[in-house]
Amino acid sequence: MTDEVATQPQAPHPAWRDPALSAEARVDALIREMTLKEKTAQLYGVWVGASDEGAEVAPHQHDMEEPVDLDALLPDGLGQLTRPFGTVPVDPALGALSLMRTQQRITAANRFGIPAVAHEECLAGFAAWGATAYPVPLSWGATFDPELVREMAAAIGHDMRAVGVHQGLAPVLDVVRDARWGRVEETIGEDPYLVGTIATAYVQGLEAAGIVATLKHFAGYSASRAGRNLAPVGMGARELADVILPPFEMAVRESGVRSVMHAYTDTDGIPSAADEQLLTELLRDTWGFTGTVVADYFGIAFLKTLHGVAGTFGDAAGTALTAGVDVELPTVKAFGAPLLDMVRQGNVSEGLVDRAVRRVLLQKARLGLLDPEWSPVPPALRGVDTTAAPDSLRGTVDLDTAANRGLAGRIAERAVVLLRNDGALPLDPRTPRRIALIGPNAEAPTAVLGCYSFPVHVGGQHPDAPLGIDLPTLREALVEEFPTADVLVAHGTGIDDAGTEGFAEALALARRADVVVAALGDRAGLFGRGTSGEGCDAESLALPGVQQQLLDALLGTGTPVVTTLLTGRPYALGRAADESAAVLQSFFPGEAGTAAIASVLSGRTNPSGRLPVSVPRHPGTQPSTYLASRLGHTSEVSSIDPTPAFGFGHGLTYTSFAWSDLTVEDTDVPTDGEVRLAFTVANTGDRAGTELVQLYLHDPVASVVQPVQRLIGYVRLDLPPGEGKRIHAVVPADLASFTGRTGTRTVEPGELELRLSASSTDPRLTARVTLTGPVRPLDHHRRLHADFEVLPHAVR
Repeated sequence: MTDEVATQPQAPHPAWRDPALSAEARVDALIREMTLKEKTAQLYGVWVGASDEGAEVAPHQHDMEEPVDLDALLPDGLGQLTRPFGTVPVDPALGALSLMRTQQRITAANRFGIPAVAHEECLAGFAAWGATAYPVPLSWGATFDPELVREMAAAIGHDMRAVGVHQGLAPVLDVVRDARWGRVEETIGEDPYLVGTIATAYVQGLEAAGIVATLKHFAGYSASRAGRNLAPVGMGARELADVILPPFEMAVRESGVRSVMHAYTDTDGIPSAADEQLLTELLRDTWGFTGTVVADYFGIAFLKTLHGVAGTFGDAAGTALTAGVDVELPTVKAFGAPLLDMVRQGNVSEGLVDRAVRRVLLQKARLGLLDPEWSPVPPALRGVDTTAAPDSLRGTVDLDTAANRGLAGRIAERAVVLLRNDGALPLDPRTPRRIALIGPNAEAPTAVLGCYSFPVHVGGQHPDAPLGIDLPTLREALVEEFPTADVLVAHGTGIDDAGTEGFAEALALARRADVVVAALGDRAGLFGRGTSGEGCDAESLALPGVQQQLLDALLGTGTPVVTTLLTGRPYALGRAADESAAVLQSFFPGEAGTAAIASVLSGRTNPSGRLPVSVPRHPGTQPSTYLASRLGHTSEVSSIDPTPAFGFGHGLTYTSFAWSDLTVEDTDVPTDGEVRLAFTVANTGDRAGTELVQLYLHDPVASVVQPVQRLIGYVRLDLPPGEGKRIHAVVPADLASFTGRTGTRTVEPGELELRLSASSTDPRLTARVTLTGPVRPLDHHRRLHADFEVLPHAVR
């Protein structure tokens, strides 16, 4: 179709409005009626901010883009609205009203009456003013609890749909390769299986609520050199295939995800936004993904401005569209006039535009946006007089319900990791004592929030606006949890201050106390305004500022020190790793986080979190993770020892467990077979507790270098004192596969060890088996999981 508008008479109910037809037939009929300009209008978003008076949204002026003229754009239609709730503080009800009125304007302006898809960030909860701030994804990983994460995602999705949002830009499936990277807090951990299972559960929850989930950042973003944001990625094809891609593959296969976002980075010189092999051949042709691929913000323009692989914005548009990017976000740039010119000049095929717009419109059709009965009124405003004075709606939509807060609290509690305990914990809340709460996070309300939480991501730019949610400080939580204690506070230093002027007061307080709770860690922020977050990369994994010096000085007072960390990444702790009375790690645990920490300190909650990332012993050993080959661990040929202070999967409880009675059905298994084993875990302590069974695979001899071990399964066991469980596991030989020398995934015959472990550094039982038969090639239909069955077991 050319730019001329089709003039044939329109039926009262055109085919594309007919829900009796298939979505494909409806969309094909619609595309046939559209001009080129109308089609490209569906391929970009406009960044807007909702009105706190309920009026239509206003275009957001970002310093990277020129202003947008909505009056000029809307007659051709609009693909997406970017972050109407996540741009400025706005009352949720009035934001919903503003979005509703904007959708009315959009549908009235274009001749097909097609609304826009509204998208928002939802990395640690719906990023809107007044919405629940859940723990960050690194805390999701620490729970090792996909079911709980699925429940959280469904709650987030429900709130987003209630106010008219369609798409969420989460989860992050980047596997941590260098903990200096500022966005570690947004990841789920350093192991691809953990990342895949938790992220897949999140997607399932979000999609079940009707929200289009978005996998990001596809692919390799977290492997940037030296942990620098957007820096080039130099990994080989095998690391990409066996570490970076498996979480995305799992989510595409198992979650029903409907969108993927490309990564900013280039891998071996090819930017992800320009990588047809990645975005089309692998994602679609091999894995079978059928949804939309959206650009990371400004990512298409970056092909020209940052990567230098396009000479003009039109070239960038053609390159991205050819690679498989369907939608430009956050706002129109390359996919506007530059793309139109490229098509009209014959430099880009209109067929590529048709391919992308078909994917976009299919998604809109399946969201119900093309149905004749579609209404712009979101669920939260149904039955409400939307013509009344806007102030009558203010405060009528609650995005931080008691149920949400309770769920946020359960996740935060399960994510607290007890790294060390010499018996100092738990602290009996009935015992009068003097608690010296010392450190920069003692009284900071936002110490529990990551950089994509609304109060940090947006609220920091509006200092006069209220936070919108209750954020108890750690001091307030300790006062609540320990009513008989005298909680005394000294900050000692700021998060990244260089001076030690506050040390004297802090040390004097510590010497008078019965116990010190050292509240240390990060401040989330963006692009250098924090110590953790996007663009807040670290030179080393030493605690920011002079916090390590403060911690060392507190240890020198002789008063027991409970090192309590609120961070977005793991940090080396120096002597505190061995000399603290206890060490608690919490990764930005959200609005209920301080209460969760206090409950672990008192023993009201038995800690059950496990490390999703290793805690280094030395600050300068990055990049290193547990997922390394033999020469990636300590060796005699290097003076640098990357052995962690606390390894991946580590976490203590207030009870003890015994592992026993391992049986293996057959130790010789064909390369297309299964290993069947069983074992017993019993709680031998006097308190209820959670043991996390982690199954690692060790392949001692392979045709290509393998990690010493890798996680292939896990199961949480909640056990009362004196109770045991018999766990039966079926481990398919497919889980021993890896990318071989020819680039094909294979299972090789030979000996294997299946290590049943409490952490990557604490194997408890080992099954030695031999795979027999020929080398077996596998494809993307391979099995991805071991099966666990947990049965009651009498403890002798």
